[in-house]
Amino acid sequence: MNALQTYLPTVGRIFLAIIFILAGLSKITAIEGNVGYMEAFGVPGFLIWLVIIVEVVGGVMLAAGYKTRWAAAALGGFSLASALIFHTDFSNQMEMTNFLKNLAITGGMLYVIAFGPGALAVDMRK
Repeated sequence: MNALQTYLPTVGRIFLAIIFILAGLSKITAIEGNVGYMEAFGVPGFLIWLVIIVEVVGGVMLAAGYKTRWAAAALGGFSLASALIFHTDFSNQMEMTNFLKNLAITGGMLYVIAFGPGALAVDMRK
């Protein structure tokens, strides 16, 4: 295995994880606003805690390479659902960008599911 195959999957996982960890943590400090946003789209506000757990715990698991395929599946599904629920106002350029960003993240997660975490991951310890 060459150096690119050893290190780049780890860097990629961390880059993918950062957005979820930071987004989840930021939701904790603005619960009411996030609940209102969710409810405006017909999503029950009590799900905010599930969202925070998925983003933070899933993000940490992905970054560490622990149960990586499961974490990637959860985060990829979350990204796709978020795109379809919250970012379909394509007349708004920012919403289109957010929709495409979520699709790109979902695509990255599909790669992680298909090819695994790479060599530097908790999952790879023997």
